[in-house]
Amino acid sequence: MVDGTSNMFVTGPNVVKTVIHTDISAEDLGGASVHAEKSGVAHFVYPNDILCLRGVRQLINYLPSNNRQKAPFLDLNDPPERTDPALDYLVPPNPNQGYDMNVLITSILDGAEFLPVQPDFARNIICGFGRLGGQTIGLVANQPAVLAGVLDNHASFKAARFVRFCDAFNIPLICLVDVPGFMPGPDQEHSGIIRHGAKLLYAFTEASVPRITVIVRKAYGGAYLVMNSKHIHCDINYAWPTAEIAVLGPRGASEVVYRKEIAAAADPDSLLNEKMEHYRKHYVNPFLAAKRGYIDDVIFPSDTRHRLIRTLQFLESKKGDRPERKHGNIPL
Repeated sequence: MVDGTSNMFVTGPNVVKTVIHTDISAEDLGGASVHAEKSGVAHFVYPNDILCLRGVRQLINYLPSNNRQKAPFLDLNDPPERTDPALDYLVPPNPNQGYDMNVLITSILDGAEFLPVQPDFARNIICGFGRLGGQTIGLVANQPAVLAGVLDNHASFKAARFVRFCDAFNIPLICLVDVPGFMPGPDQEHSGIIRHGAKLLYAFTEASVPRITVIVRKAYGGAYLVMNSKHIHCDINYAWPTAEIAVLGPRGASEVVYRKEIAAAADPDSLLNEKMEHYRKHYVNPFLAAKRGYIDDVIFPSDTRHRLIRTLQFLESKKGDRPERKHGNIPL
């Protein structure tokens, strides 16, 4: 859609005014920015038709001609073995501090080129196209800089739609995980967070393309499961040393498990901090998850690009057999 000139709605401003007695302009009701930021109907918005056509060319450059072909290979002369030492310091020591996941994304992709899809809608999750070793990939990543990267209704729908699109066109999926959980609250529950979260779970489970996950920091509870975990048959799962994989975060778990001890302590806050550190050290570290088979390897952050390219090459011949059936029953 072209911002400022294109509109789209089921019932226009005059009907809205007549039926519910509300004055609203065509732009505020169904303008490009409304569909891009609030409803998620528009995937791309441009200020004019020239830039719009350029954006279409950029998108097509990542896609195959049809579902039976592979996406075009384009060598950007970016060495596959390139490392980025700055990634070793990307995750802040404070687990409650945010950071921009785009730093990691542009660091690992060929030529730092990335085409985000629906960038202004559900900004707590990032979806888009890039290349690794010349091969087109679809990337899904939590964004800790927005709502701490939680999954809500809009984020779940956005990611599920993107995963289905990539699977339809044989585009491998890379998932970068830093998710503290699903968004809590009555509004989310009443709007169907279980149903929308199930869409993302279904989309990843149904995908037959190569699937790779890197857990960067937090991976808690049900949100960890739906973000392309080993439990839903992701092909290869990596984790950074900063990864925390558990049902609950250290604070929430400690407050539940050690509730009576903390309540009876002379200094509850001090004991809570002690229990949190014990929980973080013994239960949420990625090496324990690797020991149990949930993680294939714990990797250095600076080596992420190289490991992803090697893994894509390893999975290039992946073929999946499915049971004969008419179609799946996606939780619409």
